[in-house]
Amino acid sequence: MEMRLHSLGHLLSARDRTLRCERSRNLSVNVDTAGCQYPKPSATLRFVASTPERRPSLHDVAKLAGCSYQTVSRVVNADPHVSEETRARVLAVIAETGYRRNGAARALVKARTGAIGVVTDGSWRYGPMGALYGVEEAARKAGYSVLLTVSERNSFSSLETNLQSFADAFVDGIVVIAPLQAEAAVTREVAGSWAHGLPVVMLAPDPTPAQGVRVVSEDQHLGARLATRHLIRLGHRSIVHLAGNQNWLDGSVRLEGWQQELLAHGLEVPEPILGKWTGQSGYEAGKKLLASGLPDAVFAASDLMALGMMRAFAEAGVRVPQDISVVGFDDHEFARQFSPPLTTVRQDFRALGNRCLEVLLNQEIEPSLLEPIRPRLLVRQSTTPATGR
Repeated sequence: MEMRLHSLGHLLSARDRTLRCERSRNLSVNVDTAGCQYPKPSATLRFVASTPERRPSLHDVAKLAGCSYQTVSRVVNADPHVSEETRARVLAVIAETGYRRNGAARALVKARTGAIGVVTDGSWRYGPMGALYGVEEAARKAGYSVLLTVSERNSFSSLETNLQSFADAFVDGIVVIAPLQAEAAVTREVAGSWAHGLPVVMLAPDPTPAQGVRVVSEDQHLGARLATRHLIRLGHRSIVHLAGNQNWLDGSVRLEGWQQELLAHGLEVPEPILGKWTGQSGYEAGKKLLASGLPDAVFAASDLMALGMMRAFAEAGVRVPQDISVVGFDDHEFARQFSPPLTTVRQDFRALGNRCLEVLLNQEIEPSLLEPIRPRLLVRQSTTPATGR
């Protein structure tokens, strides 16, 4: 066995790599793994790897382990029909050679890779990032890896190319995270005409079904109604909504939920203040309310905007919740660190990711028949009853 392992050097010699460190004035300095020499700091360096030798193959491992390549394949694929002695010998050779399975070749044979493709617009906002985290975590726990591509914000003009690239990579399904209304519309249109037999799931606040794409969402409409209902039950009657960007489905759905809850209780629906999801837009909205007259309460479409608004109130000496109650949305990690801690609506991104994988990998499940993922109202110290103010 030891002699076979030592003979690896004649087959591969993959560890004897040399980097050439070249300077723009044709000055060459050799760099190896034992000792390094470097030119002066002022030199412009270009590192060039020497031509790599081929990587070890299944047949190389079989030759060194003294068995057939079929036996090596069984070991690699965890086939139980291999003796422990043979398995140990093969695994020792694999460890010594650094052999790795050829994923592309394996995908060609099995027409699957154990990977999920995810398309996103690259937004760093809390909702899209939370959705991406939820999908990745659920995929990882289910034994899948995630391949991520970023498409153009708003237009999703390369979506069809993205889908085709994932299909060519033999992914087992595709998830499209589409927080903007235009992105969701493009996804419905493209996926409806993109017939490749590959399951496509869109994560979006609008659960309206569409041909060729299955939609998974959290009930953000309900979340907005829960936030508004909480304020109404505390006795507040003048409740203003600090809305998110209306190009976002999240923004429009939360605004609609606020409106419908007020109407259901026979209350007047005041003009919403349009924000941009940022703390600065929340701060500016707070200044606007201070100038025009404070309502009983504010329901902000995001915790970040609520934070900016509360800062404006604090600067003006307005106390939360003694003078005005505030509810946010998201349950961002800093929401409980607010002063006072923020009453808010929590989105369950973990449940969203699990539902997404469940629908993606089981085509017999009809998303519209599943119980919607319910957000949860978390009551903290930023709201108080209207009586006694």
